Amino acid sequence: MTSVKVRVPAKVNVQLSVGPLRDDGYHDLVNVFHAVSIFDEVVAEESDSVTIRVEGHTVDQVPVNDDNLAVRAARLLARHAGRSPGVSLRIHKTIPVAGGMAGGSADAAGALVACNELWKLGLPMADLMELAAELGSDVPFSLLGGTAVGTGRGERLTEVEAGGTFHWVFALADGGLSTAKVYAECDRIRQATGEKVGWPAVNEDLLRALRIGDPKALGPELSNDLQPAALMLRSRLVRTLDAGREHGALGSIVSGSGPTCAFLAGSKEHATDLAVSLKAAGVCRAVVTAEGPVPGAVVV
Repeated sequence: MTSVKVRVPAKVNVQLSVGPLRDDGYHDLVNVFHAVSIFDEVVAEESDSVTIRVEGHTVDQVPVNDDNLAVRAARLLARHAGRSPGVSLRIHKTIPVAGGMAGGSADAAGALVACNELWKLGLPMADLMELAAELGSDVPFSLLGGTAVGTGRGERLTEVEAGGTFHWVFALADGGLSTAKVYAECDRIRQATGEKVGWPAVNEDLLRALRIGDPKALGPELSNDLQPAALMLRSRLVRTLDAGREHGALGSIVSGSGPTCAFLAGSKEHATDLAVSLKAAGVCRAVVTAEGPVPGAVVV
């Protein structure tokens, strides 16, 4: 085997509850992840050295050196296996860059799976999940996919059975938002307003809506504690969210740290109509429809 291709999905956070700032600079989270059918592809090929090439929209924002999370994943896996990290990585991106949909984490998960297969390491999923947690809070879910509750920094996952397929419309923005800056703005807003932040807890009504596959029940329960910060940093997203509601979205939310906005539809046909309306409204760079949940990183 000289080449392995892995497909890995984007995520939307249907609940993102952010606890108070910890002494180590992180926050305790309750993060309900939902994998959707927007995919990056990671191809790993045999090589004497580590190289990376990235293709797709806005790839000028993606590092092509050791700062790339996929490269870090390959090197981490090689160290764990006690072997040379030589691999040529090629990433085709469809997941928005710095869009709050875990594109970088998806690529890291894809690299772990691809290199494990290419190098014939045979590591089980449990080992890959441990390595993924070292790389970042969202990387384990990119391996797992489906729907899951993440706690801690988001890396401790409990799977949730979804009772059906949910249909989504994503409004993609020009440019990205730094996750670190959005968290910092969240902390600043809380301090400025004197908000008392409690321990985050999962929304049981939201989990129930997921389990029974009811989009009408899920829509009103969507929540994201980072949304006020994202809107403060990118105020025009308010217009995007308003447009989705005006055109019949069952729920609307900034995805993760943004700036991608996610809209829940009642059916595939509803999602198509909503996408057309959002595009006509001129409130975003592009519109993409997707469905979830879908599996995590898989060899194709």
